[in-house]
Amino acid sequence: MNRSKSIRWSFIGYGILGTAVLVGLTLLMSLIARKSGDQVCIALRVMIEGKETFIDQHDISKLINEKYGRVVGQAIKDVPVNQIEESLKDLPYVSNAEIHADMDGVIQVAVQQREVVLRVINKNGREFYIDREGKKIPVTLKYVPHVLVANGNISENYGEPLDDVQSKLVNDLVKIVDHIRGDELWENQIVQLYVNAENDIEIVPRVGNEELIIGTADSLAYKLDRLKVYYRDILPKVGNNAYARVNVKYGDQIICERKGNWFMDSLQMKINMKN
Repeated sequence: MNRSKSIRWSFIGYGILGTAVLVGLTLLMSLIARKSGDQVCIALRVMIEGKETFIDQHDISKLINEKYGRVVGQAIKDVPVNQIEESLKDLPYVSNAEIHADMDGVIQVAVQQREVVLRVINKNGREFYIDREGKKIPVTLKYVPHVLVANGNISENYGEPLDDVQSKLVNDLVKIVDHIRGDELWENQIVQLYVNAENDIEIVPRVGNEELIIGTADSLAYKLDRLKVYYRDILPKVGNNAYARVNVKYGDQIICERKGNWFMDSLQMKINMKN
């Protein structure tokens, strides 16, 4: 009997303790919410992510303060966080932005920059970048990223920031850049992409004066393999200045043009691919 009463009092004690903890947590959360509502921004901290440096912390802080007033000194609840996020996402060099305020009153701004992969100079001389998502990015004098340049007979124009690429040609140029990424030979050897009058894409090599014609990005891996055969098996035998043009656009052939006339020598004939 005494044991039964002891158990009942234990349950009652635990119940009272649980209620007290719940009330305490409720009061604490209420205090935190009230403090958060009254909290004043004491600092604006901007973090820029990504390897590019199109924009910096100063650019972001300046934009926020000019468009939304000086946020330091404002009540946190009065700072239009969502609007600021959307404004930052609208910047052509920004892929994402997130903002939050911590309990100390510091507004944290995290900005992810776009990564460009190609610089295009069209046939009218208009320049723009293409990013990894296929968006057009304006050129700026503040920062020049180390990416391949494509020029020549390119009709693709630049309208508005973040427009999508329209032509197959420019999409092919981007495919080439993506394909050679991480390939030690091509990253060292390819310095530029050029589109000739026949709309064929040419590779401009670092070493040698040959025009390396690949045509389009169709069967790209196979075409680049043919060029590797040229560098490995033909070039050592004939030297750097033997050919004016090396054409692999037809895939199963390596057509070499000697300077001054078309010529397919015995080396090329042996490398017509049958396997």
